[in-house]
Amino acid sequence: MAQRNIRIVGDPVLRTPCDPITTIDDGVRQLVADLLENVDQEGRAGLAANQIGVGLRAFSYNIDGKIGYVLNPKIVELSQDEFQDGDEGCLSVPQLWFPTRRAWYARCVGIDLDGNDVVIEGEELMARCIQHECDHLDGILYLDRLEKSERKKAMRAIRNLG
Repeated sequence: MAQRNIRIVGDPVLRTPCDPITTIDDGVRQLVADLLENVDQEGRAGLAANQIGVGLRAFSYNIDGKIGYVLNPKIVELSQDEFQDGDEGCLSVPQLWFPTRRAWYARCVGIDLDGNDVVIEGEELMARCIQHECDHLDGILYLDRLEKSERKKAMRAIRNLG
C-alpha cells in the first residue's frame, strides 16, 4: 500500500470517464488497498480511483467510522422528492466548499474483489458521498452541479488559489 497523490482540478484524468473493471487481478487488488488506505484519513469521506490517477470504476468511502469500497458502482436509486443543499467539498478542489444540491437518499450497486454483489446505500452524508464519487467516475466534478452564480464564485476562487 502507498500514500497516493491526489489529482487536482485541471488534471485531465478527473474529466475522463473511468473504464469498468473487467478482470480482478493484482493491479485491481492494489488499487483497492490504496483507495482504502488513502481514504482512511481525517476529513476524508470518499475517494474515486481517478483522483489518484487510475481510470477504473472504483471508489472507497469513510462515513461515520465505516470504511469500504465498491467496484463498478452504478447508482440505481435516488430520492426524488427529498434533497439536501449543504456545502460540499472535494479533495481534488482543495480548500473550497460550495452549496451543492444532492438527493437525500442514494443507493448504488457494484461488486467486491471476489465478484460478489455489493449494495451501498444511505441518507445525508452517505448519499452525498455515493453521488459525489460516482460523478467522479463519470468525469464530473461537484463544481459542475453548482448553481450558475456559485459556479462563477468557485471558478474565481480556483483561479485565485492558483
